[in-house]
Amino acid sequence: MTLELKELEAAAEGLLFAAGEPVHIDRICLALELDRLSAEEILRRLGDYYAFERRGIRLIQIEESWQLCSAPEFGPMLRRAFEIRKSAKLSQPALEVLSVIAYYQPATRAQVDQIRGVDSAYTIGLLLDRKLIEECGRLQVPGRPRLYRTTDHFLRCFHLRSLEELPELPGMTEERLETEPPEREEGESVGRSDTSGDSGGAAADAGGPSGGDGADPGGL
Repeated sequence: MTLELKELEAAAEGLLFAAGEPVHIDRICLALELDRLSAEEILRRLGDYYAFERRGIRLIQIEESWQLCSAPEFGPMLRRAFEIRKSAKLSQPALEVLSVIAYYQPATRAQVDQIRGVDSAYTIGLLLDRKLIEECGRLQVPGRPRLYRTTDHFLRCFHLRSLEELPELPGMTEERLETEPPEREEGESVGRSDTSGDSGGAAADAGGPSGGDGADPGGL
């Protein structure tokens, strides 16, 4: 079956709309019966159309997947319509922990603690709750601490197509991993313990891993 260009764009649009979540480029190629380069050209044309015509939806790329989402400028209107409460911005400790994991992933809680100099169990739990990070296995050392990495939700929230778009941080090097025991993070319960790298959920302010006005991980 051979489709014209407009039909291919319409088919891709319908596929992404029906999915409601990121769709890998290989699946799109299979559905449209196109090679990868041709499928990506179709998707770029579709995304450019949405942006140029100032449509209410956008087509975004998340690593090797594509997803339809609402245009960010209409976020406040959508929140009012669906009574969605805008998430608070991330606290400074949360920004620090998220940045360390983003640049050093996969990272253990101990590594995060060593870089920051304070205990990060509370904040890691918060970031897990917000689905900005996730567990991705265990380090093969005594105690087998959990490893953490950022998620596709992290990329989407901060408008990144891949981790390669993270800005360089020359000051963050592996040599900064110290062995001093971390201080306890302010606001964390003294009775909390996590010797294996586990972390529980926690409710706290949240937002984005950037300075200034931050981002809105819970937003549309």
